Amino acid sequence: MSNVIKLDPSDRQKLVERFLRYVAIDTRSDEDSTSSPSTEKQKDLARLLAEELRELGCTDAAMDEWGYVTATVPANLPPGSRQVPVIGLIAHMDTYFGTPGDKVKPQVIERYEGGDIALPGDPNQVIRVEDNPNLERCLGQTIITTDGTTLLGADDKAGIAEIMTVVDWLFHHPEFHHGAVRIGFTTDEEVGRGTEHFDVEAFGADYAYTLDGSDLGEIEDETFSADSAVVTIEGHDVHPGYAKDVLVNAIRVAAAIVEGLDERYLPETTEGREPYLHPYTISGDVTGVKLQLLVRAFTVEELEAREESLRQVVAAVQGRFPKAKITVEIEESYRNMAYKIAEDSKVLEYALEAVKRQGIEPKRQAIRGGTDGSRLSFMGLLTPNIWAGGQAFHSLKEWVCVDWMIQAAETTIQLLEVWTEKSA
Repeated sequence: MSNVIKLDPSDRQKLVERFLRYVAIDTRSDEDSTSSPSTEKQKDLARLLAEELRELGCTDAAMDEWGYVTATVPANLPPGSRQVPVIGLIAHMDTYFGTPGDKVKPQVIERYEGGDIALPGDPNQVIRVEDNPNLERCLGQTIITTDGTTLLGADDKAGIAEIMTVVDWLFHHPEFHHGAVRIGFTTDEEVGRGTEHFDVEAFGADYAYTLDGSDLGEIEDETFSADSAVVTIEGHDVHPGYAKDVLVNAIRVAAAIVEGLDERYLPETTEGREPYLHPYTISGDVTGVKLQLLVRAFTVEELEAREESLRQVVAAVQGRFPKAKITVEIEESYRNMAYKIAEDSKVLEYALEAVKRQGIEPKRQAIRGGTDGSRLSFMGLLTPNIWAGGQAFHSLKEWVCVDWMIQAAETTIQLLEVWTEKSA
């Protein structure tokens, strides 16, 4: 059995430097944009990563017209070795659009001593242990936080820094034999379009892993199945002084729909494998309102049940407001990757084994969300997820444990060893 993989202090320092360099670049995507990528600024990071990959030794590293960055670490197997599957390592470059993400000022805390963490940019923002129990698992370790005025961007620049560290390590350790490794950095994952132009065949990997998770030791092979719902309400506006029996207030109709949602199936009341229906954007006026909702469940049957519940609420509200015109449109976002990974489970089993070989207790986890791997798995490239270490994603209180990042990189190297060994 292989030895535990350990990065040396210089590798650790370079990983931190990479991460801090990447989070300084504003790469927020835009859910209202129709361009691809949704924001041109994502290409600022893409160009930097392509250049750094070439400097590390990936001679084919390039950014395409969609902003995707791809590269290859060539196989270095001894002559006569059996062929090893090509493994892809993938992370996304964009950050969440709903929280400020420019002029990120990270706070690096060496040897965290415990307790709540005050954020220097805003005294009202405090990372509290009661809300972040994983802080107690990181005592004595290095933590990087925001300053409380922006997100940090560990989702998913932690994953990018880890993959870049793996690439660097592989080129500097030619004695470590491995098959070809394909690198892919995607755009627009946060707006559900991360694989919109991703060419699986051209990428050329047989199996892949995203590094985009959270807690130490987590391997995620299951995601929500996801749809989006748009409720459009057409009202009728007149002078309020002469509105009796004429005015149709679309705002009141929308409020009635939101109020009619079953409180047992909202994000704030669910956990684990429970589905939810989440009204997250509402815009308009008396004349017309657009209400957007996220529909999430681990099975397609539960997903359809939540959608039917929305239609029932709308039908009831339509009865109260017969003069309003209400329409519901459902659009598929992605499906639970578990349906596909179950067809060839070694992609999961090898990851769990790599975690064990590193002396870490593996935790097979279902994501209450989605990753690029959700769609990629249905596009023919099975892609479970490896933790990246970030916590409190999308918020002003986002933070990451550097030691968990290091262990994610080490485990990824170990995973390449597992694939090589199992193919012998």
